[in-house]
Amino acid sequence: MKLLKERILTDGKCFEGGILKVDNFINHQMDPKLMYAMAEELATRFAGSGANKILTVEASGIAPAIMVGYIMGLPVVFAKKKVPSTMEGVLTAEVHSFTKNRNYTMCVSSDYLHSEDRILFVDDFLAYGNAAVGVVELVAKGGAQIVGMGFLVEKAFQHGREVIEQMGIRVESLARIASLDGGVITLAE
Repeated sequence: MKLLKERILTDGKCFEGGILKVDNFINHQMDPKLMYAMAEELATRFAGSGANKILTVEASGIAPAIMVGYIMGLPVVFAKKKVPSTMEGVLTAEVHSFTKNRNYTMCVSSDYLHSEDRILFVDDFLAYGNAAVGVVELVAKGGAQIVGMGFLVEKAFQHGREVIEQMGIRVESLARIASLDGGVITLAE
């Protein structure tokens, strides 16, 4: 997606260890027009997928997931990163966060994940694929099926796509980063 790629190159910042900071337009301060354009693109790519529900992970995945859900007319559920004391019928998966370098328990109530659900997972970043693998586990525990995974930004050099595709899941990314070596953002394709 040309608009997103241009924005990454002009406003994105690199940090040591393969970190791409886009918090000034995607995951802290958000550009609603860009978010809507990205959601339109993901909705178009997954229009024929048969999805009947969108799933994401708090917090940075919520904005793009809600926009995609709005455009596709689908409900949106977000997995929490801490099990609330009020949640019943909890489905959980252990996940390692690359960005925060810690493990957390991802959870969804079984009230919102059923065997008839065809899930489209939407998130801001794809890196190593740890969150995506956790989502696959949650969806399986709920008896649902994943029809695809859509990401705003993919760090292709961290190979999360390969992990997900080896599970037979379709992956779509709007911008792929080939490298962040030397503090320089290099786009793939």
